[in-house]
Amino acid sequence: MLTSLSKLAYKSTLLISEQVDFLLHLLNHEKALHIQATALRCLYLTFVKGMGQSLISATLFRALFSIVEEAELPSTMQCEALKLLHKILLGRPPNLSCADMPEFAELLRIVDNASRSPIISKSIVAILVLVEIVIKFQRRVEMGSGGVCTLPMPSEVVSLIMDRITLLVKPILCSCQFNHVKVFEQVQSLLSLLLLLVGEHPDLGVLVLNKVHYLIEDLVDTCTTMAGRQADSAVNNPVEIRGERDQTINSKLIFILNRFVVSCLEILNKAGTLTNQVFDKVKLLVQSVHHCSFFDCYTHIIYSLLLDTRTVWICMVNRNDEARGDDGNFHTCLQDFIDKHELLTLEFAKKMLIHRDTWPAYRAGMYAACQGAWVTASFLFGQLIMKVQSDIFSCWLKSVSHLAHSQRIIQLLFLTKHDSSSVDWLETKELPITFSEDNLCEIEKDVAGIIDEPNHSQALVVAYQSLISAERTLETTFTSTNAFFFQRWFLALRAKLLGAVMEIFRVLSTIQSEQNTNNDALVRKCTIVDSIKFLQQITQISFQLKRLSQEFDLIATSFIGIDSKSSNIIKAVALNCSLLAVSAGFAFYIPSLPAYQNLTCGLGSSQKCSHAMLIQNLVGRLWNLDHEVTSNLGMLAEVIGLSKNCFHLQPKNQILDSSCEVKNIVDVCNYAVSGIVCWQNEAKMVQDDKIRSEVITNGSQLLLNIILKLMNIPFRVPKFFFKVRPCVGSELFISSADVRNVDGISVSTGFPLSLNLCLQLKNVPPDLAVRLTKFYCILHCSQKLVLDGQSNEKTPWSPQPWEDSDVVEINETLFQYVTECTKRTNYRKCFKDGDINNDGAVTVFVHFELSARGQGFSNCLLDVSHFPVGSYRIKWHCCCIDSQGSYWSLLPLNAEPVFTVLS
Repeated sequence: MLTSLSKLAYKSTLLISEQVDFLLHLLNHEKALHIQATALRCLYLTFVKGMGQSLISATLFRALFSIVEEAELPSTMQCEALKLLHKILLGRPPNLSCADMPEFAELLRIVDNASRSPIISKSIVAILVLVEIVIKFQRRVEMGSGGVCTLPMPSEVVSLIMDRITLLVKPILCSCQFNHVKVFEQVQSLLSLLLLLVGEHPDLGVLVLNKVHYLIEDLVDTCTTMAGRQADSAVNNPVEIRGERDQTINSKLIFILNRFVVSCLEILNKAGTLTNQVFDKVKLLVQSVHHCSFFDCYTHIIYSLLLDTRTVWICMVNRNDEARGDDGNFHTCLQDFIDKHELLTLEFAKKMLIHRDTWPAYRAGMYAACQGAWVTASFLFGQLIMKVQSDIFSCWLKSVSHLAHSQRIIQLLFLTKHDSSSVDWLETKELPITFSEDNLCEIEKDVAGIIDEPNHSQALVVAYQSLISAERTLETTFTSTNAFFFQRWFLALRAKLLGAVMEIFRVLSTIQSEQNTNNDALVRKCTIVDSIKFLQQITQISFQLKRLSQEFDLIATSFIGIDSKSSNIIKAVALNCSLLAVSAGFAFYIPSLPAYQNLTCGLGSSQKCSHAMLIQNLVGRLWNLDHEVTSNLGMLAEVIGLSKNCFHLQPKNQILDSSCEVKNIVDVCNYAVSGIVCWQNEAKMVQDDKIRSEVITNGSQLLLNIILKLMNIPFRVPKFFFKVRPCVGSELFISSADVRNVDGISVSTGFPLSLNLCLQLKNVPPDLAVRLTKFYCILHCSQKLVLDGQSNEKTPWSPQPWEDSDVVEINETLFQYVTECTKRTNYRKCFKDGDINNDGAVTVFVHFELSARGQGFSNCLLDVSHFPVGSYRIKWHCCCIDSQGSYWSLLPLNAEPVFTVLS
């Protein structure tokens, strides 16, 4: 009854104030306990709905303080009161001062006492409030009449949290606590609070990692002690031995700590505070784990990979070099340490395989791939192929093995001679090689430590072929399902990127070869035609790379439910492509050449590309990441006469987070853009053919350096790659609105085509985290006739997205239309529901309202009155907007229909 009355009061701003006063009255000690508890829950709901901030009063604070301090009340009520205090703090302004809150001193005292309560649940909620206080109130302020209220230091809160975690895990370590699942949940809650503190105060990173190291040391010591006790008790009572159970629990705890350390390092990386001290602390905690033989090999591997995550450490080395002008000694010492642990990782991997721990070995290989440790991943996947009996699993492992071998070759390209110890390890172990036909080991041995361009080309060809094999393996085995849709698409795009790099190397090799064979007299005869030839070749590749960046954008928005880290890795690759596109596009961009303005993209499309589009594409990705780079790009835009007002932003769910990969790519962006700007200042005044030849040589070297820097950034597979499941997509069923057309879709020449549409969602999981709200579809038809053999509707034809030459452009058009629609602007000035472009192609936009079954109906008019007699295919693409305002592409899962224009 009380809850129902409160819900009714929420609907009226006039009643809510009186209802809150009534609820506060019910918190009186004279009321029954269950009435007080219900009133407290109703008050909490008021603040959850965001309606209580204007009703905060001294009476409310006194009531909540009284509940928290009343020892005779149930701990659940005390926790509810603390949660309500937390909600009140969350709703306060971010720049709030202690002096703006008269009750602050009492609040701080009560929360501080509650955080040390022996009641675990109460203590954890109180610590949550304490963390919010430290984050919210940034100043130490004197308050009250002669009293002093001092905020706790963030380091003090860190110590409090770690002490509480130690108290939680001690009973587990001593094997007297059996409800470890609940304890682990509480530990994870406290660790998440530590991450909040580190996010606000990155300087706490070293302290936090040091505390984690001490906790792991305690865990190792306890494991050693317990093992000794169990060995002694085994003589008298073998039944009491719980070694296997204890090892499982300890490994679970150590895994939770590993995930925390990874997240902590990511936060420190975003804040730019990865230092030698951080590395030293991580090194110590990894050594502590390795010195304990009671952890399984999987645990040892994931901790070794903390020191083999080259993406993080490259970022750290770059910062050290910039800060200190390092001569390379730090980099060498760091690399030696990483290599040593890479060998240790391989030894652990070998032990797992010897003990036939195939599932942990697969998980370790997956983890290694996601961290960019390709030597380990390649070894594990290659060995596991021979240990599975299922054809499906064998095929999947062959595919990921091809991928791992491909990336392993690329990684080994940049190893110095003393870094190739992992290759030597593989050779000395005399382990069978799965892909002997590729002769991968010999190639890897040849390319390791060699950085000249021809050997790069040779190795990249093998890496490219291995990627193609990875995609084809899935294609030939899983043709009847779309469960591997993401994997095949991602592999295809990765192969396209590698193929583009190979083409650039080929052109650069040609330039270098010509320059080396020409003597001075011939150099002087170098004509403008030669410059234009290189310009055309490289520029076409740059436009392909720009489009490839958009394809990566499309795949990032085509899988609803993809985790944020996987999405960010894909968008980082898109940024990589965009940077390569700009670098290649301006490597030979000489304003004095007359032909550059007429260059088209050469992608089988009528759309023209331009250098302005290359810059716009890159600026949109860097806008929220690095203002220095965007400023330099602005200078580059001025060179080609592009207004900065043309710079566009990316969609909401394509904006990059500042991860390790992204920071490393942005560093290369700084190098590339500043280098291009300097090169442009040199090239724009060039007239003499000999000088032009020298400028082309300098541009070639700059482009080569940029590519090598980008390829030196370790590539990581998104975690989503290993989640095999049918993708969320759509089917569109199209029929003629003319009931007389019983034999298919047709229309007489000179008339528009009226269509009935049915949209059906497919493979939507019941636990989808977001709600899909708005649905749109684009229908596009060009005047390209369908071949006679393809005109029969009984032989459906549906190209894969990575094979469709128009999918990027169609999706871009749909996105622009939807963006204007959601802005509620006068979008019809820019878009019409049906439009005809200059090439006579027809585009129609359709809205759908879907039922609970994911089905919706609509109709449209396709103006094909100007189409000549023949058969034509209707391309279509659907999208949706979720409850958080993000744009998602819905992949087409059925064939494109064909209609006929009759005479």
